[in-house]
Amino acid sequence: MVPIMSNILSSLRDSANLILSMGLSDIVDVLLVALAVYAVISFIRRTNSIRFAQGILLLLVALALASALHLTVTTFLLQQVFEIGVLAVVILFQPEIRRALERVGSYRVFSLFGRSAGGQSMEWVIAQTVYACTDMSKSRTGALIVFERTNRLGERLASGTPVDALVTSELLKNIFYDKSPLHDGAVIIRDGRLAAAGCMLPLSENSHLSRDLGMRHRAGIGMSERSDALVVIVSEETGGISVAEDGLLKRHLSADTFETLLRRELMPAEEGGSRWKQLFKRKMRDTDEK
Repeated sequence: MVPIMSNILSSLRDSANLILSMGLSDIVDVLLVALAVYAVISFIRRTNSIRFAQGILLLLVALALASALHLTVTTFLLQQVFEIGVLAVVILFQPEIRRALERVGSYRVFSLFGRSAGGQSMEWVIAQTVYACTDMSKSRTGALIVFERTNRLGERLASGTPVDALVTSELLKNIFYDKSPLHDGAVIIRDGRLAAAGCMLPLSENSHLSRDLGMRHRAGIGMSERSDALVVIVSEETGGISVAEDGLLKRHLSADTFETLLRRELMPAEEGGSRWKQLFKRKMRDTDEK
């Protein structure tokens, strides 16, 4: 028992000395490696590549065993497999790698300096969006609303018609009215203003999506896969309200859940405001509807 405790204390002392001897560059190095590992794990989970990762892990174990047992031919063959495997990974995951590079390339470097002064408060924008989507849900009017966040969507904005207007529920409902020339595309909201309408969005390449999802939902998911945008979808067939984020779709949201989700994702610093304030706004909205 004593030797075991002695070994444990010795290991703890060595670890403490190692930590104390670390400089700033060592800390940065460790953080970068940790971020890289986290990114790889997130990529595997997001792309449903668990079995692929398990296969690579088994090959690594086999390579380590072959090297430890001095199996020269087997070690050589496994090393060749890994060298060819790098090219195979690039080919197999080309769409995912392209989307990741698109997101990095569209990153807004100067986002830390805040939003433009011409935009409305996000609280107002969310309230107007909830009013509009609730009404469009009742009338089964299809809608596709994109909230731009850190990643810039200049290419998608260029595919539509510039609007640059204040966000109001009436404007959103008029744009998505089925006789409107812009109703088939998406609306993009940038810095608290309705920047453009009739924008074309990329369709998702995820082969595991439910077959009952239409083009509007697939476009919303595709946009969320290629950027950090939050995408709101109102189904023309069912009237259901959905939100796409990071390639995931949250469907059949009630008005209250929808508003809470928007507040949580678009107003993280304020955490959606106080509970009493939300109850007061909900009461006022119910009064207006009556």
